[in-house]
Amino acid sequence: MAVCLVHGFGTTENQAKAAAIFEQLANDGHSDCQVWIGESYLYGRGISEVSSKAIQWFRKSADQGNSYGQWKVGFCNFHGYGSTKDVTKAAEWYRISAEQGNSFAQNDLGACYYFGWGVSKNVDTAVFWYRKSASQDQKWAIDKLERLGKWP
Repeated sequence: MAVCLVHGFGTTENQAKAAAIFEQLANDGHSDCQVWIGESYLYGRGISEVSSKAIQWFRKSADQGNSYGQWKVGFCNFHGYGSTKDVTKAAEWYRISAEQGNSFAQNDLGACYYFGWGVSKNVDTAVFWYRKSASQDQKWAIDKLERLGKWP
């Protein structure tokens, strides 16, 4: 129901009501809802203000092995949202998530290797991770591989 409220699928969009549902379920330990409420705090969706609580929720999800929670912890570390900016820590979290098959994390880990953010720059390793992401139809990874002349 909360996801339907976020997107207005079959109902009127209501971000605040969705956030309330996500937070209740997140407090009950549901890792996917911990990611959703983290997103609400990160982007101010249905929440009165953007808050550093986002990374706390993502971390709870990540600690349960949720690859999206792990990817978002990396994202927060990369950008310094709710934490000190730390690209090395971000790359570590992207790797944990990417190894579970998360296409967003695979793309972001590829970027880390391509640009040398938090890891040693290595274009071959970047291409490896971009390919894994692109194989799941991740447009950003496909675009990067096309620019590198490595797709298809």
